[in-house]
Amino acid sequence: MTAPVRNLEYRIRVWQPTQMAPEDAVPPPLVLCHGWMDVGASFQFMVDAFSDEFLVGRPVIALDWRGFGETRADEQDNFWFPDYLADLDGLLDVLEMPEPIDLLGHSMGGNVVMQYAGLRPERIRRLINVEGFGQPAAEPEEVITRLRRWMDEMARYHDGRMGLRDYDHLSLVAKRLQKTNPRLTADKALWLASQWAEPVMHEDGVQRWRLLGNPANKITSATQYRVDEILALWRCIEAPTLMIKASDQSFERWWQRRYTMEEFDQRLGVVPQLRSLTIPECGHMLHHDQPELLAREIEAFLR
Repeated sequence: MTAPVRNLEYRIRVWQPTQMAPEDAVPPPLVLCHGWMDVGASFQFMVDAFSDEFLVGRPVIALDWRGFGETRADEQDNFWFPDYLADLDGLLDVLEMPEPIDLLGHSMGGNVVMQYAGLRPERIRRLINVEGFGQPAAEPEEVITRLRRWMDEMARYHDGRMGLRDYDHLSLVAKRLQKTNPRLTADKALWLASQWAEPVMHEDGVQRWRLLGNPANKITSATQYRVDEILALWRCIEAPTLMIKASDQSFERWWQRRYTMEEFDQRLGVVPQLRSLTIPECGHMLHHDQPELLAREIEAFLR
């Protein structure tokens, strides 16, 4: 289904409750927010692993962020983080769900939900951040390099030099997913590929598969990551919060030790009601690698 949010048709995936719950025991909805270059359908394996008991009376809802999946934002040439906050706020208004809700975000989505819970604490009953670590603290002088890069990339985007690759076959999209995540099995990769890409007919009459997403998402953010502002938001979180990490702490390698788990844990210290745990034998896409273990931990926390 779709929902009108801020001049966009937001793609919403809804998993309906297995059965109705008694009126005096209706659980809150669970809203799922995916990460960068991902889609809401990515949570399918985790939802499949939820127990029937957990799903009694509980709708589970996943969105495609603007410019990702089937939430088209083709006219947009740049994406700003505050838009995700306003989009989530508008979506909850449109869906008119009973509040407070349970809210989960993965990676970029984890960063969104942490900030949103500080801005709208009354709307959130329980909060789950899955592998949403934020970024290294930025020095003021870095703005010069950042804005120059942003302008250069904007120019390349409008010159048609920044796009998303097309693939000759869906199986090649699946192999691309497995290259990023070697733990992903072939059957899961092929299914995810069908959600991550769409068939497109080219002028030569040949059908190829194009990734679902606006290539402008690849443009460097024009705004600096301000840790003091992030911590101010996190201090306002009122919901009990669960931080879930993968055993393979790949983000330290990604940031080349400019940002460490120790530094992130220090930041988490400002969150008022925090519990943290690590899922074994998995990487950043732990909802693909260990959906059963992840589902069990989520169920326990939300109960």
